[in-house]
Amino acid sequence: MKTNVAVFFGGRSVEHEISIISAVQAMGNIDREKYEVIPVYMSKASEFFTSEKFFDIEIFKDFDARKKECRKVYFSKADGRTVMNYEGGIFKKKPQFIDLAFPIVHGTNCEDGSLQGFLETLGLPYVGCDVCSSALGMDKILFKSVLQNNGIPVLPGINFGARDWALKKEELITKLETEIGYPIIVKPANLGSSIGISKAENQAELITAVDLACSFADRILIEKAIEKLREINCSVLGDRDNCEPSALEEPIMHDKILSFDDKYKSSAGKSGSKGMASLSRKLPAELSDEKANEIKNIAVKVFKTIGANGVARIDFLMDSADNDKVYVNEINTIPGSLSFYLWEATGVPYKELIDRLISLAFARERQRENTMFTVDTNILNESSFGSKGAKGKLG
Repeated sequence: MKTNVAVFFGGRSVEHEISIISAVQAMGNIDREKYEVIPVYMSKASEFFTSEKFFDIEIFKDFDARKKECRKVYFSKADGRTVMNYEGGIFKKKPQFIDLAFPIVHGTNCEDGSLQGFLETLGLPYVGCDVCSSALGMDKILFKSVLQNNGIPVLPGINFGARDWALKKEELITKLETEIGYPIIVKPANLGSSIGISKAENQAELITAVDLACSFADRILIEKAIEKLREINCSVLGDRDNCEPSALEEPIMHDKILSFDDKYKSSAGKSGSKGMASLSRKLPAELSDEKANEIKNIAVKVFKTIGANGVARIDFLMDSADNDKVYVNEINTIPGSLSFYLWEATGVPYKELIDRLISLAFARERQRENTMFTVDTNILNESSFGSKGAKGKLG
């Protein structure tokens, strides 16, 4: 009997379209003999839809015009299992049981623990990082702090809120110029795909960069820019008890930083966007064995430190002017294209990668089944709570 796997994608995120690309890729590579794949598209208005047509990316190019071809759904529990219910109509379909959720989402309101919390509330097993590790991975400021506290190399940085920038701009500019100095990298605290990230060489560019970042997030992270920079990426697969690193890649930048266009549009004109798989890169990265092993070991430590699960990609900054010193830049807890190209280069085909991710999700669920979530009490019978006061006392 096949396992019913609901693939969740889309969502209320600036990375909505990238999620669609990643999900369509993955659904085309899931073993359909083992799994019944149910696409669940989350619109930008936070509505859930399903359709057999979601296996083809064409329907999403004008979804509003083709929405009538899809079925709106919602989720509930029945007989201890999660059920996907179809909204009414003349031809109402029978509810469908879901065994596992496979989130392939990117960005805020999705990858940051929001969707994972919804799945936890449903009691539905799911692929990938849990609520805590998802939230840590998305928040660049908290992530940096956790890594610093665990002796993992990161660039020093300064962070502040959008309100602070509005009220104390001159004071913050002086602080940034004094303590960090140009060139500077400006980042929204909780976005991915290089959205809202800029490099500033002077005060005018700094003001423009921070204003842009504030339009995407209410917390901003500032770091010193490495001028002789190489970016190296490493994926990790597994859980905190047992995980392994992938081959390393070096993305090719066409600008001051690795931009959104570098990641997703560089080869779209020829063949249509293939997500991160279309990025210009050196794979494997041209590194000494010693440096490659150093990066892989740090990647595994990062993965375990935040308690990640499934597949993640850790992005590194390497300073060629300082003896190739390595810093962790960020972690992508649900990487674009699930980093399948890094695993294929490591000897793991995409279909096998997906199979291993699903196995990891069920393994975590078996562990959780042995965890106590409720305690039997008689507190409601022992106390009386009313509008005029309670006979029992809480606290």
